[in-house]
Amino acid sequence: MSSAGASQDETVTTTVKTVETEAVPDHLRPVQYLGYASGDVANNLTFTLVSMFLLVYYTDVVGIAAGAAGTILFVARVWGAFTDVFAGRMVDKTTTRWGRFRPYFLFGAVPLMLLAAATFSVPGGLGRSATLVYAYVSYMLFYLAYSLVNIPYGSLASAMTQLPDERAKLSSSRMIGAATAIVALNFAVAPQISRSTDLQRSLTITTLIVAVIGIALYLFLFAASREAVVRDEAPVSLRQSVAAIAHNKALLLLCLSALLSLTGMFVLQTLQVYYARDVLGNVDYTIILAILTTGALFVVSPLIPRIVAAFGKKPAYITGGVLTAIGGLGVALVPPSLLWLAMVCFAVYGIGISAVQAVMFALQADTVEFGEWTSGVRTEGSNYAALSFTRKVGQGIGGALAGWGIGVGGYVAGSTTQTPGALDAIRHLTGLGPAVFVGLGAAVMLAYPLTEERFRTIVVDLATRRAERQGRLTD
Repeated sequence: MSSAGASQDETVTTTVKTVETEAVPDHLRPVQYLGYASGDVANNLTFTLVSMFLLVYYTDVVGIAAGAAGTILFVARVWGAFTDVFAGRMVDKTTTRWGRFRPYFLFGAVPLMLLAAATFSVPGGLGRSATLVYAYVSYMLFYLAYSLVNIPYGSLASAMTQLPDERAKLSSSRMIGAATAIVALNFAVAPQISRSTDLQRSLTITTLIVAVIGIALYLFLFAASREAVVRDEAPVSLRQSVAAIAHNKALLLLCLSALLSLTGMFVLQTLQVYYARDVLGNVDYTIILAILTTGALFVVSPLIPRIVAAFGKKPAYITGGVLTAIGGLGVALVPPSLLWLAMVCFAVYGIGISAVQAVMFALQADTVEFGEWTSGVRTEGSNYAALSFTRKVGQGIGGALAGWGIGVGGYVAGSTTQTPGALDAIRHLTGLGPAVFVGLGAAVMLAYPLTEERFRTIVVDLATRRAERQGRLTD
């Protein structure tokens, strides 16, 4: 961190401690970072399973046509966007002795994990219509349960600390947790796709094991986390939440960027297993691609606090988006015969998207204070729900584009060989998805209004306002 940045953080901490009755901790303990990281391990044990492997499960195990499966992904993920809004409102109205967010980890873990297992357990012998109904219902119920855990989780960072560098560290911690889950699942699941003699049975066993691990991790998150930021206890009305979001320029721009970026990211993530198996000719390459695209988080995330301290969140985010677009363009254009060059392009994409993902959540936490500063109400849950809503829509569009795209390209589910047109569709969609959409997402952030210096000023101003309100109440 630069000396100027360190001095500004010390000023913010000192001022907040002076004007508030309860001081906001200036540094979090290691167990809190570990607990927060464990939460995103648990999140991604389920979320990565469905985002990376559900389409291939639907097409190659259940026998659903690629176009119909793409529609399931789109409908369920857009539904998940609305359940995020519902969860955000629930969170903003919650007040318990454990806090506003932590109870959801305690009571939501078991339903979420069991519904994830049910999503990968479509019963055999159902007719076509009944199979589709089961797929829709199980996936949509999963998203409801996921929202009721993930929205509180994402909102928690803004309640743990108000210091920009600490929030950057929390964001980095969750990204390392996410990468751990994603890489581990690729090692566990990808080989099953080509080698299991009963893929349905092996996936059911895998999801049940994941459920046990995930429940334990959520309980650890509950025990390790604390909500320390002082907030007004008066419940926030729906009208106040909507008004606060509508006037929060920083949040709205971040949401638009997230919509575009997640669309591109999920085109690639959904098609990665198809690219490895069909374009490169070996499904085990899925593991290598996962290491290059997601394992980059292990390298990039620890550097994010230093990068943010040196350059700021906004420049770091935009630079990550540009790198992502360059890598995606390379994936689309490089012929599969140049395997080493294709891998380099995936690695460039991985570095870029890792930076985008890590900084995005730190930016979101800052928009909570910006919204409180502009509207006078603090809506952590609704703020995160708004971001998650657009992320879910992006995920739905990205997954649907992947399914529809390979369907139009001539992909035949269950076939050991695909036509050249189908292979080209997989390759071009895999790369051009992030090249176009993530690139546009980076361009949107050029108009983002918050800098680190402005954010620190806002935090001090908010602390002063609270102190003045408390003084008037005392008088």
